[in-house]
Amino acid sequence: MKVESQPTPASRNVTPDVRSSTAIEEFIRSENAGAVLLFVATVVALAWANSSQSASYFAFWRRDLGVTLGGISFAMDLRHWIDDGLMSVFFLVVGLEIKREIVKGELSSWNQAALPAIAAIGGMLVPAVIYFALNRYGEAVRGWAIPMATDIGFALGALALLGRRIPSTLRVFLLALAIIDDLGAILVIAIFYTQHISPWAIGIALVLFAVLAAISSRVREPVIYVLLSLAFWAAVLKSGVHPTIAGVALGLLVPVKPRCEISGVIPYARRLLEKLLLALQSGEREMAAVTLSELQTLIHATESPAERLERRLHPWVSFVILPVFALVNAGIMITADEFRSAIVSPAALGIFLGLTVGKLAGVAGSSFLAVRLGLAPMPDGTHRHHLVGVGMITGIGFTIALFVSGLAFETEILQSAAKMAILAASLVSGLLGYTYLRLVYRRIGA
Repeated sequence: MKVESQPTPASRNVTPDVRSSTAIEEFIRSENAGAVLLFVATVVALAWANSSQSASYFAFWRRDLGVTLGGISFAMDLRHWIDDGLMSVFFLVVGLEIKREIVKGELSSWNQAALPAIAAIGGMLVPAVIYFALNRYGEAVRGWAIPMATDIGFALGALALLGRRIPSTLRVFLLALAIIDDLGAILVIAIFYTQHISPWAIGIALVLFAVLAAISSRVREPVIYVLLSLAFWAAVLKSGVHPTIAGVALGLLVPVKPRCEISGVIPYARRLLEKLLLALQSGEREMAAVTLSELQTLIHATESPAERLERRLHPWVSFVILPVFALVNAGIMITADEFRSAIVSPAALGIFLGLTVGKLAGVAGSSFLAVRLGLAPMPDGTHRHHLVGVGMITGIGFTIALFVSGLAFETEILQSAAKMAILAASLVSGLLGYTYLRLVYRRIGA
């Protein structure tokens, strides 16, 4: 079946980008629901780690699991399989989101992207500076990137609790900001948390990446692409570069343009629907089934590979991968000694202040400056107070912050202090942002 995929300029102009807006709405709904499960997993991890069965919690995730393929072995404990393996799928979805937003979403033009981009940069730099000012020596200095990123799920979940009290444009602003934030975190991981590079593994990874790039828009057999992607991930793992970077790279390769534009297939779809109606009226079941199959093929052609892959993976990421990650990484023993150690730890203080104070100052301050200098417009229907509230909410670092802390620190003392600071700062930031925006609504309205 051949379908003309190029709509006329006129049809392109009058056809609304319904798919793009729907994708954003579905993404936000999925993140909101996933945030609830993520919170539950965090509570379970904390309860398990501080129960009479705490020894079983830490022993379970330290179990070794090895895989051997063609004489090459991959041996890690269960926690690292989750952090390096499952989280690569999370970063694959992040890569898909980044590419979608840059090509045809909220980051597709400077006018749309300017304010969230400037806010995200400010929200990354100020927390890092605050942390570094308190931790300039020793192993703790490696944690400067921990307070830089925002947890999309929890942040959007906090806004969702406010319902119609905030303008919808504020949610889109936060989503775009958090996506750029994640991109910054990915670059930091790739550049600053990579050690012991293996030239032969890097070479194999580059060759596989080139092959994947060449076939990404042509391959019709998903099995081939999946096998090559797994080989690419394994090569990156062996190279010394963190394997989650492989997930991002793969996400950026997937095409975001469909084979057929919706406006270009409407006439053909109308004819198929008329044909289907006639077949049903005349009782020709076989003809109806064939027509339905043609309609399905037509609809499939109007969805880009990136949209289709993101739609299929996002529920797994939101409802399985991230909760499992939280279950593995959020469990810390909160004893009197651990608590006292965290309070006096410069690393914990740097993380806490970076998230609670640094994110607010960086996001709100850079946003106000950008608007004042005429570099970017305010989102429609928003007030300066809305940006202050969002700045508070971006201090919910959680997922990426926990992830980076595992890369930055090797000693359990620093890891425990960092996790306590991340949990405390995320809770404080979420509560402050939610409360502030509720007060803003009472004062100035939506």
